[in-house]
Amino acid sequence: METKQTPFLTLTAPAKINLFLAVTGKRADGYHDLISLMCAVELHDILSLSLEPGGNRIRVVCSHRYVPENETNLAWRAANVFMTNLRRQDKVTITIEKRIPVGAGLGGGSSDAAAVLLGLNHLYQTPFLIKELMSMGLTIGADVPFFLYGKPAVARGVGEKLEPCTGLCPFPVLLVCPRISVSTRDIYKKLNLGLTKCEIKINNFHFGARNFDVLHHLCNDLETVSVLKYPVIHKAKQALLSNGARGVLMSGSGPAVFGLFSDADTADSARQSLAGNKNWRVFLTALSV
Repeated sequence: METKQTPFLTLTAPAKINLFLAVTGKRADGYHDLISLMCAVELHDILSLSLEPGGNRIRVVCSHRYVPENETNLAWRAANVFMTNLRRQDKVTITIEKRIPVGAGLGGGSSDAAAVLLGLNHLYQTPFLIKELMSMGLTIGADVPFFLYGKPAVARGVGEKLEPCTGLCPFPVLLVCPRISVSTRDIYKKLNLGLTKCEIKINNFHFGARNFDVLHHLCNDLETVSVLKYPVIHKAKQALLSNGARGVLMSGSGPAVFGLFSDADTADSARQSLAGNKNWRVFLTALSV
């Protein structure tokens, strides 16, 4: 008797960095409008998806102590919104091998959610167009549409309006992640829009038409809050510059900081120099362009 095989898929979910993040205003719904140049890096989580007919249950399995295995997990929410739109009640099991630091401003949870949407769409033989998946993703988190988009992009609005950014170089990237947790909500709450300055840097600049200049266009308005509250972020930036980075910036709301390097050898040398700090996690990766 032939046994029917359970549908199964393994996929990767990359981290992202914000090469530029300008907060341009606060909306009536409490969210903030922004302009952000986002790019995935090669550091990634690994997800496995399996389906069983019937059961109407979503299960998340992850050994990381700070990753919830319930409905607060963005991957769980992605599976739930997908199955609701599909009007199916199968059992979905999501196993996450967490490699992206949690709560570091690298988008790991949103990337996992996007991977679940893409993976389920594949397993069910593509019932939804990518724009439909992006609409689902936006209900989960503002960064999810970017990960579904799958290439460097300028995000506007709350992050849902995306346009491609060409001309980026595949810089080696060294990520420094201080072992602290930062609340994105708290950072935005304390942001003084009168002190933001990044939007000025992109006046008359079109990301899609010219190469991004790491010496002139790296900017993150959220640093004005995060660096004051967490001085270790400034220390990480200075350490990267002292070890040969061409440009450095905090990603998202932090605390992760990245350095862009001209060559892999210099980046690896910097990794070896900074890896001795027990209060930091250091990852050598590269822009995915």
